Amino acid sequence: MALRTISAKSAAALDKDLMSVGGFSLDQLMELAGLSVSQAVYRVHPPSKGNKVLVACGPGNNGGDGLVAARHLWHYGYKPTIFYPKQSNNELYQRLATQLKNLDVPFTEDFDGTMEETNHIVDAIFGFSFSGEVREPFAAVISAMEKTKVPITAVDAPSSWSIEDGPPKSGPGSTFQPTALISLTAPKPLVKHFKGRHFVGGRFLTPEVATKYNIDVPDYNGVDQVVEIDADDHKL
Repeated sequence: MALRTISAKSAAALDKDLMSVGGFSLDQLMELAGLSVSQAVYRVHPPSKGNKVLVACGPGNNGGDGLVAARHLWHYGYKPTIFYPKQSNNELYQRLATQLKNLDVPFTEDFDGTMEETNHIVDAIFGFSFSGEVREPFAAVISAMEKTKVPITAVDAPSSWSIEDGPPKSGPGSTFQPTALISLTAPKPLVKHFKGRHFVGGRFLTPEVATKYNIDVPDYNGVDQVVEIDADDHKL
């Protein structure tokens, strides 16, 4: 049986529930999401394949997930570099950036140049709340990721994709197919258009919440925070 997907509207409602009746803070949810992302990257591209990772972060929560993932990747032995051109003034994001700077993780404004020297890219630009037109500087970045042969792991959605309908019909991202996708909490409808390796992460839902939102919680192994799902949504 295929894993059921969750719409952008339901995903937003779920986050709201988790931070009210669920008792979670945004910090906690972002930490859990970033940890899942880091484990997916480790599965797709272990440090032995090359430890330079370029993490492209957007201005919202998806970018925050990327910052958390980068910190975990540093502790796993990677050498992350952060592309974060629209840094938020929000205290949470500033603290996440400070944590990386305290590890001497470099921040760059040169995405293309850094991409040429990296071994893996994490696409943490836009997540389930994205809609509308992609603007600079992210349009050029998505176009570059679309063309590169460097493997890419996308966080919750390939950037520029519609959560419901997948890749745009034209413009940046119309032919973007990352190497891997990590769906946070539950897959989104766009997965029917995705052709790469697919992971699900979100090992913190209560049975009550999973039932309310019709989420199929996969069987996680041991201490894993992610599960790889095949093209037929079966656990690998």
